[in-house]
Amino acid sequence: MISTPLALKLCGFLYIFILITNAASVGLGNRTGETDSEAMLASISENPSRYRMGVIVAIASHLGIVAITGTLFVAFSQFNRQLALIGSVSRLGEALAMIYGEVTVLKLIDLAREYAFADSNKESLRLLGDQILRTKNTGVDLGLLLLSIGAIAYCISFVQSGAMPSMIAWLGLAAGILSAIGILIKLASGFNALAVIGMVLMMVFEVTFGGWLLLFSHAYVRRELAQ
Repeated sequence: MISTPLALKLCGFLYIFILITNAASVGLGNRTGETDSEAMLASISENPSRYRMGVIVAIASHLGIVAITGTLFVAFSQFNRQLALIGSVSRLGEALAMIYGEVTVLKLIDLAREYAFADSNKESLRLLGDQILRTKNTGVDLGLLLLSIGAIAYCISFVQSGAMPSMIAWLGLAAGILSAIGILIKLASGFNALAVIGMVLMMVFEVTFGGWLLLFSHAYVRRELAQ
């Protein structure tokens, strides 16, 4: 028997919440993949409150991931408990890695203030900024790898059980595999083109999956129960 419509809709809401808050964080200046700390520090010093709000919104987004680990397990563990456990634990690891990265970059706000008024030690401050950005980027890469593993685990369960439309399940499985391989290649060699393609597909999957859960899963549930 498929899980309750309420649990499915809560999953859908959380997917959309995570995507919207993540986009809002980027819009507030909290971008991922930054490597030029000099430019970053200059940008933050112009409006530190805006950047701080971007980080806070990002942390809220990652707390949404913590919540979705539970709702996904409640909604879908009945189909394959082992895969659901792997998927939810992976996504919890993703959230923790991302939150650690965001807490780390909060240090850039004070560093930007020091950098703006420094005369002689700008280079040492810049190097510290580079280190902070590397820490965040490593956390993001680890988090995205765990996201991919979580998507693979859940989507294998979806494909096997028919718990959701097969087109969405196969899209998520393909996106998870491609992004996981791409991130591993990026970590090993620095080549990130495949990871970018994989994460674009992952975003398409999450928008589609979240929208389906929120808007159409109730009809699918009724149809499955009627069979």
